[in-house]
Amino acid sequence: LVSALEQHPPPPMRRHVASLLLLHGVAGLSLRHAAAPRTAPRAAAPSMCGILAVVNSKLSPEALRLQTLTLQRLVRHRGPDGSGIHVVETPTGARCSSVAHERLAIVDPLSGNQPLFSHDRSRSLTVNGEIYNHKQLRAELKDPTAFRTESDCEVIVHGYDEFGVDIASKLDGDFAFVILDDQTGDVYAARDPVGVNSLYMGTGLDGSTWFSSEAKPLVTGGCIDVRIFPPGHYYLARGGEEEGRLVPYYAPSWHSASAATQPLNLEKLRTTFTAAVEKRLMADVPYGVLLSGGLDSSLVASVIARLKRKRFLEHGKVDDLQPVKSFSIGLDGSPDLANAQKVAEFIGTEHYGFTFTVQEGIDAISDVIYHLETYDVTTIRAGTPMFLLARKIKAMGIKMVMSGEGADETLAGYLYFHKAPNGTELHEECVRKVAALNQFDCLRANKATMAHGLEVRVPFLDRGMLDATMTLDPDFKLTRKGEKTQFLEKWALREAFNVPTEPFLPHEV
Repeated sequence: LVSALEQHPPPPMRRHVASLLLLHGVAGLSLRHAAAPRTAPRAAAPSMCGILAVVNSKLSPEALRLQTLTLQRLVRHRGPDGSGIHVVETPTGARCSSVAHERLAIVDPLSGNQPLFSHDRSRSLTVNGEIYNHKQLRAELKDPTAFRTESDCEVIVHGYDEFGVDIASKLDGDFAFVILDDQTGDVYAARDPVGVNSLYMGTGLDGSTWFSSEAKPLVTGGCIDVRIFPPGHYYLARGGEEEGRLVPYYAPSWHSASAATQPLNLEKLRTTFTAAVEKRLMADVPYGVLLSGGLDSSLVASVIARLKRKRFLEHGKVDDLQPVKSFSIGLDGSPDLANAQKVAEFIGTEHYGFTFTVQEGIDAISDVIYHLETYDVTTIRAGTPMFLLARKIKAMGIKMVMSGEGADETLAGYLYFHKAPNGTELHEECVRKVAALNQFDCLRANKATMAHGLEVRVPFLDRGMLDATMTLDPDFKLTRKGEKTQFLEKWALREAFNVPTEPFLPHEV
């Protein structure tokens, strides 16, 4: 598609120019006279949750509310199910802050609107995320006061009241959030360990600090810099401090190759991955799975199908008798479409395979760049069919899908890993690839789907799964052609689900 675009460039488009301006802003250039926000950021189907926060602005409360309301429209495609805003003056009255939210309701659609508040309403929270251990965290809280909602995210603000800055490290999930303290002026923000959910921060012309799910509001709002909020970090600024500090809260032992010493335990690998998929079935809305026909997405789909059958036998929920919907996309005659159909028939999903033309892909590139906020060629190439597929999935009433991102990085699945001279260097490359996911595969998966109001969940990047795969002795990830074991990439994962009596996948996969 990219080659075709270079050979036959489309006529200049205002939207494409806006993308160029936007991305120059992301690179760090000042856009003091950025264009006014577009009244219709894109087409019909908006996307997952979007957040925006402006801290310590010199604007009046009324002017800041109007500015925030205007700019939050730029992330409204991420959350079609509700909007909210909270504006507060700092204790000194010299400045004010705002938090805003655009909601895609996955858990508790009826009462989980944001911002969410602490019990005494002194702290406000805007969050994009899913917290899979929210029930366990609720049980740990000392304050018995009832929650206002059933949202899995409300536990964050109450957890901050009791655990302080340690709350981010206690969360099991994918998240990006900001908490404002109305009384002290403190601000606390955090992003999940790998960066599954996007988050940016910037500095306003008046010295204010900005946070947003996407770079668009920051650039359009005139921030003098726009930067990626680093995964696995929290930001803290005490009241009165003009600048806060970023603190890493996620520093797993496997960042060092010396910690990757665990023996191969196929059963542990299988049960850990199954648990990662199971916790991500937490949803009160229709969901599905992306199925390319390759190993990673096929395992996700197969495990979901088994878990649904298990849940029916244990709890008798009739909905679990319905096959999970699976989705694939490709050019006409694509082998991925045929492989996906073969896997779907084997595991029993209700499968939908879509095709698109090269021209349709070329026509979508400017939209893809606008939403992905990157010019990385590989990300755009992979993001284009995902962007097109997400729109079709959302049109079918699906709000959440699972996907297979992360397995190639954690289990050395790329072909160039065949050239690894030893386990240590292979592990170090895996660590580097995982650290960069937030700029590439996670960015693509998050933004390409959120462009249409569709949430993507990635069980291979579960914290437990990361520990299981990244502490594994990397010698077990080496490819040893011609041997009885490890004769192809990701052999350990394939072997973990190679159960002859109850096969998870067709043998050829």
